[in-house]
Amino acid sequence: MSKKAWFYIIFFTALVLGFYYTMTLLIPGYGQKKIPPISSIREFRFINQDGQPVTRKNVEGKVFVAEFFFTTCKGICPLMNQNMKKVYEALKNEKDFLILSHTCDPETDSPAVLKRYADSLQVDTRKWIFLTGRKDSLYYMARLSYTIDDPANNLKNADDDFLHTQFWALVDKRGDVRAVYDGLKQSEVDKLIKNARKLLKE
Repeated sequence: MSKKAWFYIIFFTALVLGFYYTMTLLIPGYGQKKIPPISSIREFRFINQDGQPVTRKNVEGKVFVAEFFFTTCKGICPLMNQNMKKVYEALKNEKDFLILSHTCDPETDSPAVLKRYADSLQVDTRKWIFLTGRKDSLYYMARLSYTIDDPANNLKNADDDFLHTQFWALVDKRGDVRAVYDGLKQSEVDKLIKNARKLLKE
């Protein structure tokens, strides 16, 4: 093959690679295979730590993390929310980012109790929101919207049902659950922060 032919091959290969690289810089997600969402969140209405209603409309156009915990938990919850605080610190200045922490124990976790808990974490509750409501509605969201607990765990007797999961759902601006993470693993927490930043650019 002549030197001229090699020159054209190298030139056009470099041109194509340069074009692709430029497009990846200008268009977030360009050239990446789109992974179908795990699920989409359903309509909901809960009450926040200030006694104000929060609905699906309040999170439209936002990227957010959803978790479930309860304030009297002595097991996984303290470590889980210590890790969630890292997510909060990393992303609290992002205009379109939120954290929704739902209680698993609405009988105990009234808005006032959630308010005291939020104050103990020293967080801005406009960015990290604590939610309570009807037990069946909360558990429905965890299992069928966020898919962070097996729906088969739903017992016939709601009084005997209890949700206790360390998994978090990452939701995009369209209300689709894009991934589920283990809130007890630092590697998973770091991955969530990285992927949330990508979703914020979409």
